[in-house]
Amino acid sequence: MENGQRVHWDAEGYDKSMGFVSRYGQDAMSWLDPKPGERILDFGCGTGDLAARIAEEGAVVEGVDISPEMIDRARTKYPKLVFHCADAKTWRPAERFDAVFSNAALHWMKDAEGAARAMAECLKPGGRLAAEFGGRGNVKCVIKAMNQTLKRHGREDVGVMPWYFPSVGEYASLLESVGFEVRNAMLFERPTRLDGEDGMLRWLEMFGGALIPGATQSEKAEWFAESAELLKRKYYHEGAWIIEYRRLLIHAVKIDGLS
Repeated sequence: MENGQRVHWDAEGYDKSMGFVSRYGQDAMSWLDPKPGERILDFGCGTGDLAARIAEEGAVVEGVDISPEMIDRARTKYPKLVFHCADAKTWRPAERFDAVFSNAALHWMKDAEGAARAMAECLKPGGRLAAEFGGRGNVKCVIKAMNQTLKRHGREDVGVMPWYFPSVGEYASLLESVGFEVRNAMLFERPTRLDGEDGMLRWLEMFGGALIPGATQSEKAEWFAESAELLKRKYYHEGAWIIEYRRLLIHAVKIDGLS
């Protein structure tokens, strides 16, 4: 996972509190349809759960992620798999892959063209891409609440957007420009449950720091709590939060002779 600023992850906390991220990777996994013996790259692999699931299908899997914390956790959990700690946009394999898989990672890569080009260059001609990530309108309620909080506190960086949430047309055109043929693409809503009264606060603590670069720990704690309170009336009911996820699901094939 990557964006313009280095994000330091609590990888163990991510596994404990944000396990839904990997569970929701099943749609992209179905479009990937891994086969025994195929070489597959998990692009932005996080703590490795989906790489391990792909390996269970008999594929030879490698993962790449910029976060040392995530890669350390992945290597501890799955010592038989190969994980690379590197910027996925600039890392290149010694041998190209049959497929690239990515779940909940591409929206962290603000250089979307660089990421798309890297995926193309990691694939053999005819190789396929299956990916899911945040699409246009993802978590807009959270972003709005955080911006209201920051404005109230006089922060000059109101409106900072740390994520890349494209439309179907925007991302399909980008993939085509770097040598992919898009076979399937869809933008869909996925209301996502966060358990417990502190569910939104835990989400903000894990992901929201990207919205307030340079903030102190005490500022983050205060502003996250205020933002969660703004959201509570509408999004918290009967012991759980429902957060507005909108996801982009992509299946594409690298055209022969390009990249």
